[in-house]
Parts: sequence; structure tokens; C-alpha cells
Amino acid sequence: MDSLAAAPGTGPATSPLPVIRPVRSARTFGDLPTDRAVVMGILNVTPDSFSDGGRFAGTDDAIGHGLRMHYGGADIIDVGGESTRPGARAVPVEEELQRVLPVVRALVKAGALVSIDTMHAETARQALEAGASIVNDISGVEFDPAMPALVAERGVPYILTHRRGSATTMTSLAEYHDVVAEVTGELAELRDRFVAAGVAAERIILDPGLGFAKTDEHNWLLLRHLDAFTSLGHRVLVGASRKRFLGTLLTSAGKAATPGERDHASLAVATLAASSGAWGVRVHDPVTTLDAVKVAAAIGPRP
Repeated sequence: MDSLAAAPGTGPATSPLPVIRPVRSARTFGDLPTDRAVVMGILNVTPDSFSDGGRFAGTDDAIGHGLRMHYGGADIIDVGGESTRPGARAVPVEEELQRVLPVVRALVKAGALVSIDTMHAETARQALEAGASIVNDISGVEFDPAMPALVAERGVPYILTHRRGSATTMTSLAEYHDVVAEVTGELAELRDRFVAAGVAAERIILDPGLGFAKTDEHNWLLLRHLDAFTSLGHRVLVGASRKRFLGTLLTSAGKAATPGERDHASLAVATLAASSGAWGVRVHDPVTTLDAVKVAAAIGPRP
């Protein structure tokens, strides 16, 4: 692999900032592998991330971490400037843009395929202009009314996530009679609304929304029945990495595992999701996960 950048404090670079040199051609969605699950690396440019406590809230730290994931083999880098954990505060679009745009530009310059993790059509628009290629929207049924027209106009892949309510209300809305049937049904309804607005069906990627208006048991049931989502005829993305239900599973001495102690369980879920037909997995540790999904592909789908 050509050397495209130096991590801070390494190589001939004397600056503490990442040194990025242009590449001949940036990676595109069409370049993604089709013989294994796609690995999406999570890059939270937020001070209140549940998983890393704001380690990459600064622009330089975020770019450096994004480059490490990119050069480590992540297929996509998912850049977000607003925490989506339960109870998180809403971030004004102007603040979100200040956080994500410099990072998107730098990673695209380095040749990374970048998705923008946002619920705001204006942020998505400016990130796409900065070089992002995918929109990852977790807003669910409360999507920005301007989002369908934007996605239709740009013709970009769009990750449609199931969520009821907002970050402050979704926990109270986690009530289902049949969680698999209701989540797939609500996702299909959302999908139809985007298609009716002009979004090409083949551009839509479905995400069950683990942890968003779901209890622990709901999350496990959805993972157990991923075939219900793949049967809808779209690519399916699974994002379980470091989420609370894994911490609960790993409770020891009455204390749930911290986000940093959930990586092994996250890797196990990613492997099983890949074996169950997921198109992609969204993770905090893409380098290790890349090995896992390759193993899953070599073994083949579960019977």
C-alpha cells in the first residue's frame, strides 16, 4: 500500500498534525467488497460520546483516528458530530457542521469512503459537497422533511434506521407486541415514503436500530431474526458495537461492563451478523472486525 499519511509524531513529519497527501482516486461505493460484510468504522467528533468519552472531539484527534481506521482497512468511515445516545442533547446544525466538515474533507483527501452520520438535511448536504458519499440517518420516524428530496437529488446511498421518538423520548417508546414484525413493518413504511419521494430503492440500506427505542431483549430478538430484515430486499447494516445491552450481558459483581469492556462481545455480534447475511457492520474497532468478517465469509452463511 502507498504511504498516504503519517500519524502524528511518527515518520518524517515534524508537525503534530496528520500529514495527508492526495491520492490518485478516492474510494467509491462501487469499490466496496461483495464477497464479505462491509466494515464501517465509527468516528464520533463529539464531546459526549458514550463509547469514548469525547477522545476524538477535537478536529486533529478526529482526523488522526479516522486515518488510522482508514489505513487499517475500514471500508467506510462514518463521521458524526452529534451524540445519539439516549438522553443526549440536540446539537445545532452550525455546531455540527463545524465539527464534521474539516474531518470529512481530510479523510476524503486521504482516499477514504466517508459516510455522514446526521439527522439534518443541511448537514448532509454540506458533507456531501465536502466529499462524503453516504448519508447515515438514525432519526427514524422523525426524519428531517428535507432529507428525502436531498437524497433523491444526489442519488447517494442512504442508511434508513428504525427509531421511535428522539434521544430524550425513545426509551419510553420501547413497547412492542411483536418487536420483529413491528420494527420491520415500520422500516418498510419509512422505506416506502422515501421511495415515493424519489429515492431509488436500491440506494436504501436498512438498519434495525439496535438500542433505539429497544430494550435489551428487543435487541437480542432482532439480532436473532436478521433474516426478517434481509428479506425486505435491501442491504442491511447492523450497529451493535459497545451498546448498553452488551454491557448488561457482561455484568459482573452487579456492575455492567463499561463501553471499553464490550469490544469482545461487539466482535462476536459483528461476526454473527455477517454470517446471518448482514451487508455491513458498524463498529468502533474496524481493524479487528475486518478479520472477523473475513472468517465469517470463509465459513459461509449459517444454515
